[in-house]
Amino acid sequence: VVDVYGRGMHVDFEPVLERRVHHYINYAQGVWHIGQRDLTWVRISREAFTKGFRLRHLGEILCAMLKDEFARIIDRVQVTLYTREDDVLRLRQEARACYAARDARLENLSDESVDTFYACTLCQTFAPSHVCVVLPERVGLCGAVSWLDARAAYEINPHGCNRPVPRSGLIDPVKGEWAACNAFIREHSHGAVERVCFYSIMDAPHTSCGCFEAIVGVLPECNGFIVVNREYNGMTPSGMTFSTLAGTIGGGIQTPGFMGIARSYLTSRKFIRAEGGLARVVWMPKSLKEQMRPALLRAASAAALPEEFIDMVADEDVGVTVEAILPFLEEKGHPALSLEPLL
Repeated sequence: VVDVYGRGMHVDFEPVLERRVHHYINYAQGVWHIGQRDLTWVRISREAFTKGFRLRHLGEILCAMLKDEFARIIDRVQVTLYTREDDVLRLRQEARACYAARDARLENLSDESVDTFYACTLCQTFAPSHVCVVLPERVGLCGAVSWLDARAAYEINPHGCNRPVPRSGLIDPVKGEWAACNAFIREHSHGAVERVCFYSIMDAPHTSCGCFEAIVGVLPECNGFIVVNREYNGMTPSGMTFSTLAGTIGGGIQTPGFMGIARSYLTSRKFIRAEGGLARVVWMPKSLKEQMRPALLRAASAAALPEEFIDMVADEDVGVTVEAILPFLEEKGHPALSLEPLL
């Protein structure tokens, strides 16, 4: 838990500082941090431990770096490390309430209501060609940087990793492609990425770094897509686990048919809109389905999908192979099966 005090500090700046935790911890040699919010992984190498690295150094790094980079708004920093499970679970609930409040602020915003998107290049330390572009209806892949957060970060530091991207030169309104966005991504990916369609997963999809909360992957045999979250350790109908998929699509490359996303993007009106949106989701882990059920039900209703749509989506209890889940989808009359072929 990081407590900060400063006369220039504002609640809108909290997510900006929070996202820097990922950046700062990776400064330490032999220490690896990935993910965001309550889905982080931290690894400390044996070599780092042998050389004297201890848990308290995580706090010392955060205190020093936050005060250095945000001296204009922060006067004091305190970091508390909790190791008792009861404390961690209690604080996680408090944190999740904060995350929900942040996400709710975006509900009245749309991509069409703004003239500027924002880029985040924080993850270029892992993926040099990855440029994350944050839209009002498309949160950053880590799930921690919304359009409002990126705008606040730019206000704090105009020379930092968050920069404005003009929403101009519309090329394709269905796929979500803009000439100005392509030009920005081309420049800041060092020429590695020529174009991106923000609402498509099959044509020039958004690149992925490694901090994404979930992965969407094509499943041609079922004419749809699977969704697998970071916490799920089992096999998926694609024949790969989350870790294998992440290693395949991460690093800032474009992989048509596969894409890292924030979980909240699943309920966005712009979620893979070019391919049919939420109606294309045919499989996801049961834990994710239950955790997101209220939001998924609202999104399904907004998309005019059947009231029982969420229960039409297969999970690991149904099976983790195409042969196991396809009969289930056919029995339920899943809408993806009646859409035009993906391939």
